[in-house]
Amino acid sequence: MGSSCGGSCGSDGQSSCNSADAHLAQQDIAITRSLGKIRNKILVMSGKGGVGKSTVAVNLALGLARRGHKVGLMDVDLHGPDICRMLNLTGKLEAPKNPDDLVPPLIYNDNVKVVSLEYMMKDRDDAIIWRGPLKIQAIRQFVADMDWGELDYLIIDAPPGTGDEPLSVAQTVPGVQAVVVTTPQAVALADVRKSINFCKTVEMPIVGVVENMSGFICPHCNETVDIFSSGGGEKTARDYDLPFLGKVPMDPRVVIAGDTGKPYLSTDEDTPATRAFADVVESVEKRLPPKGSVILNTMAAETSTCGCGGGGCDPGKCDC
Repeated sequence: MGSSCGGSCGSDGQSSCNSADAHLAQQDIAITRSLGKIRNKILVMSGKGGVGKSTVAVNLALGLARRGHKVGLMDVDLHGPDICRMLNLTGKLEAPKNPDDLVPPLIYNDNVKVVSLEYMMKDRDDAIIWRGPLKIQAIRQFVADMDWGELDYLIIDAPPGTGDEPLSVAQTVPGVQAVVVTTPQAVALADVRKSINFCKTVEMPIVGVVENMSGFICPHCNETVDIFSSGGGEKTARDYDLPFLGKVPMDPRVVIAGDTGKPYLSTDEDTPATRAFADVVESVEKRLPPKGSVILNTMAAETSTCGCGGGGCDPGKCDC
């Protein structure tokens, strides 16, 4: 008997509590089964809103998919889900014919599956007015009830801060690791430090820090203007002894892409912003290798004399 009953359960209450416990146990099994098919889980988070976190999450998912990996994109920003709009996905939830079957995610392309609360709503402009327990249950269902299949990466886009959603992900998705997004100015960095300390508190490893909106390259003269200063994210990563994944400059085409549903940073256009973001994707891929790469790297380490030792290659220590 769970302590949540508070000792007030009668015979009917006892049955209800047992039923709720059984449901949670079954859901835990479904969550474990679903996550067992996913190689890497990445939570894209930030302590502050407006730093381009969803843009990073969307383009990271598409960038990894362009490299041939199977990717899932899960939007747990429940009060402000934007992923469907940023990808121009207009489909609606299709309930499975058999109630016991898994629910199909939206398909963006052959390599990307998407789950967001927005496509489950009758009216996408309705407000989500939920307290913590409903949000926690929704996130658990996103993992347990959706047909993710086998994935190399699951990218999870969280709302700003360190509240119910990122905490629920940390507790529901064992092995999840964080990509922390910031802009260079001091106000954003103060909140990002809270995110880093959150990760330490819940023992969530950090893949690295991305400094977004790091300078603006004028389209007329190609000079760089540091609108939000520059280098703050890199310094924060250094101060906390974290990998720095890269600086991504501002580009007006990123804004247009978000509004039109045609993500820009993960395209093959050759611009400072796309080149910088490609480096971010490559850094994430190196630190969290896709399925099969871990064995190869371990074998290579056992026969080499690189600085990683015999436990597998660490891109932060060498270039092998």
